Amino acid sequence: MSEAAFTTEEQGTFNEGWAMAFVPGTQVLAVTQKSGEMFVLNTADASQVAVSGLPEVAYGGQGGLGDVAFLESERADSVGSRTIYISYAETGGSDGEYYGAAVAKGMLNCATSCAVEGLEVIWRQSPKTSRRGHYSHRLLFSPDEQHLYIASGDRQELEPAQDNSNTLGTVVKLNLDGSPAADNPWADKPAPTNQIWSWGHRNILGMDWDADGRLWEIEHGPAGGDELNIVKRAANYGWPTRSNGDHYSGKDIPDHTADDGFVKPVADWTPVIAPGDMLIYRGDMFEGWKGNALIAGLGSSSLVHIDLDGESASEADRYALGGNRLRALAEGPDGALWVLEDGEGGKLLKLSR
Repeated sequence: MSEAAFTTEEQGTFNEGWAMAFVPGTQVLAVTQKSGEMFVLNTADASQVAVSGLPEVAYGGQGGLGDVAFLESERADSVGSRTIYISYAETGGSDGEYYGAAVAKGMLNCATSCAVEGLEVIWRQSPKTSRRGHYSHRLLFSPDEQHLYIASGDRQELEPAQDNSNTLGTVVKLNLDGSPAADNPWADKPAPTNQIWSWGHRNILGMDWDADGRLWEIEHGPAGGDELNIVKRAANYGWPTRSNGDHYSGKDIPDHTADDGFVKPVADWTPVIAPGDMLIYRGDMFEGWKGNALIAGLGSSSLVHIDLDGESASEADRYALGGNRLRALAEGPDGALWVLEDGEGGKLLKLSR
């Protein structure tokens, strides 16, 4: 693990921060907290405002308020009124003891105070389960911003990830209004099968595009076998039939083999890094980083630098940032990297050169 070759500045603290995204065209950073709060932070002067109008979340286990995403095509020099997409865990069932991820679309209005207005649910994970983990619910727009990709975790249920009658353990591709994309592999099938782009995933916590239009994702393995994958249409990634890790009980899971019929990970980790987030760096501030992937390590408590070369990947370095679990990443408009620690009082760090 290398010593950090950059300047690290603390920019505030958050309680159980989960995700963050810059409002395009501005220096304003939106940060979500798992317990259900969102703040917009003006990184120019460190002022922040709480956002109202958020959905009620099922807070507990790994559930709560999740990801936040904005459309780059709505770029402007002030927040004003922007389309906002939010993911979160919600309850269901007659007794409220079932849980699943949801995605909602609304308008973030910061003309005076900041509030989300006109919030409408456009997607729900199917089915809900009694478990409270592996929601995934990361959000990513296609490069042309015509589609929304949603990471839908296996919810700790395992076998449904190999059953296309549900969306557990999948990547979902939708139009921006939540309807299924016309080029989905089973677009002619009933819902929710018509939402699926790929399947056989466990718990995806980071997705991003490279400059050549490849969609990369990082996901948690079980005891070992964290995976970095290129997501392709109609591809099956093997979970839980194959994994380069084992069950937490010690029970063996067969490793991937050349003839197993599943897409193999481009890279995998045992011991795990336990990823919290991933981005592919686009800026010029950090020499040698452009076009490479950066992963926030929960288990490794480090920033993991991955060298991407076409459809190949290898770990280039790890950077210790104080020894705490790292949850989320965002690239600033000037190319600085923003890192959010996990847990209560997690520090927001700005990395620059």
